[in-house]
Amino acid sequence: MKEVKIESTLYVFETMEELPKEAFSLMQKAFEARDKAYAPYSNFNVGAAILLDNGEIITGNNQENASYPSGLCAERTAIYYAGSQYPNTKIVRMAISATSKNKPTANPIPPCGACRQAIAEYEIKQKSPIEIYFMGETGNVAKSTSLANLLPLVFDKSVL
Repeated sequence: MKEVKIESTLYVFETMEELPKEAFSLMQKAFEARDKAYAPYSNFNVGAAILLDNGEIITGNNQENASYPSGLCAERTAIYYAGSQYPNTKIVRMAISATSKNKPTANPIPPCGACRQAIAEYEIKQKSPIEIYFMGETGNVAKSTSLANLLPLVFDKSVL
């Protein structure tokens, strides 16, 4: 038996104001999307904004349903829309922000596992990394240079 060590590297900005201009404006779009989320059950609003390599910005937010599995996260709402409307356009970066009506969200909140898998599919398809910035309502902003950094043991078509 041997031990295999897997590490991830994140870059953490103390405030949104420290972000590069392009990431700052994308995060603002994520805020706008977050504020339109439909989350009457969890009271946890999430917004995502995606920059495509053609300059288009796609946004999405979580959409809940009384039958919980029927809802959809913000990240997948945005990425699936981008994939359906711009199937041959690469995703450059994604910004995600989450807030809760139940408690403050001042720490970076990363994509859930299902969203990581969905983002991984597009990163693999386009053969280039997707930068991901994520945060709560306030506080630090984390940056990952690639989804593979957040999901190092990805399940992809090579295993099928």
